[in-house]
Amino acid sequence: MVKRKLETCFSPALFESGENHDSIVVIIDILRASSAICTAFANGAAAIIPVADVSEAKDYKARGYLLAAERDGYVLDFADFGNSPFNFTKDKVKGKTIVYSTTNGTGIINLASSAYMTVVGSFLNIGALTQWLIKQERNVLIFCAGWKNRFNIEDTVCAGAIAEKLMLSDLYSTICDSTLAAMDLWSLARPDLPGYIEKAAQRTRLRDKKLDDCIEFCLTSDYTDKIPVMKNGVLVDIIL
Repeated sequence: MVKRKLETCFSPALFESGENHDSIVVIIDILRASSAICTAFANGAAAIIPVADVSEAKDYKARGYLLAAERDGYVLDFADFGNSPFNFTKDKVKGKTIVYSTTNGTGIINLASSAYMTVVGSFLNIGALTQWLIKQERNVLIFCAGWKNRFNIEDTVCAGAIAEKLMLSDLYSTICDSTLAAMDLWSLARPDLPGYIEKAAQRTRLRDKKLDDCIEFCLTSDYTDKIPVMKNGVLVDIIL
């Protein structure tokens, strides 16, 4: 049996656009974009339109769309709300199409558009996500949003957790040092994940801005079975 290839990319600066036509790319930005996206679908959102550019987000807002948008953690002054998962409540998002723009996460969703398929992952949907990936018979690239083209701890730890689950299926192989390093980091973090994430720079940034109330939630496994997938430029629930 030929095993599927499993790779990890730590930063958008390392991503080779156009090289993943046969792979499913999993977007990871756990503090906070991918966690918020998974929460939105858990609470009944119909679709999410990810946009990287502020002017594009402003244009959608002018056309009457519900807009969630931030830069460096702060809600843009013309947005309806920011990117904390706690903003995406049922009363706000159920049945709605939401335009979403963030510092890191939404840009890399569009960057991965050449892939066979692009899905959004987090701890919140890790069980459903990995079970679904195992059934797809495709190579997988786990794509960490990082921080402004730099490596970060929290996305790498989550990538390691996903990679471990896939490797345990015995259907994947890897000679990717980034994947092996991510799994090693996950093995260190797993006994006390919140404690380990305390050292992450993004954890400090969120604390300093008093935006850290959702961190424990973002580290919660299997909150939802929703798997957001890109279809024609829009995120929708993959529907298991």
